[in-house]
Amino acid sequence: MSQMANWTEASKRHFSRVMSAETWLPSEMPEYAQGFMYMLGSLTASSFVVLIISGLILAANGPDTWSYNGAMRFVAATHFWAVQAFFFFMMLHLWRVFFTGAWRGGRGMTWLLGAIAFILAIPTAFTGFLINGDLYSQWNAVQAKDGLNALGLGWVNLTNAGQMFGMHVAVLPLLLTLVIGAHITRVRLLSVVPPYPDKNAGQKEGA
Repeated sequence: MSQMANWTEASKRHFSRVMSAETWLPSEMPEYAQGFMYMLGSLTASSFVVLIISGLILAANGPDTWSYNGAMRFVAATHFWAVQAFFFFMMLHLWRVFFTGAWRGGRGMTWLLGAIAFILAIPTAFTGFLINGDLYSQWNAVQAKDGLNALGLGWVNLTNAGQMFGMHVAVLPLLLTLVIGAHITRVRLLSVVPPYPDKNAGQKEGA
């Protein structure tokens, strides 16, 4: 019973921190976290929100509206450019956290979740290109299927539009949302990693 009580208390403390308003809406932020480079993660997440909203609208209206309905073409264009913004800001964010050592201070799992999100985002975007139904998407599907066959992954049928639609609309976005959500939660719990300490600080003070 004591072990069960310990697990219960630990779970209660963890969820109270996760659900705390101070965790998600802190009254103060570190000064070093107010620069533009520390906004890249927020810009990546904002692009992902636009992707989810525009993707839901496209999926609700069906593939036949993406090319012929004016409003849906606008939503499709928004979805497309949100993908470009998502990967652009994600790459900048990846470089920033790499060069600032974002895995320090017990943040290794946060870094790992971000890397997994980047890996998942690639097939998510690729399956989106494959369900356009134009000549470009069909050519990519055939060429990529040959590559997967050579790797022994022929069970992934890239030329099956229904399978790719399900992967792009349901399976991969759900996994990506869960991983990004876990990544952001850990960032909020552990805060943003501080910069590397200035090795010359002591010399400057002595001078």
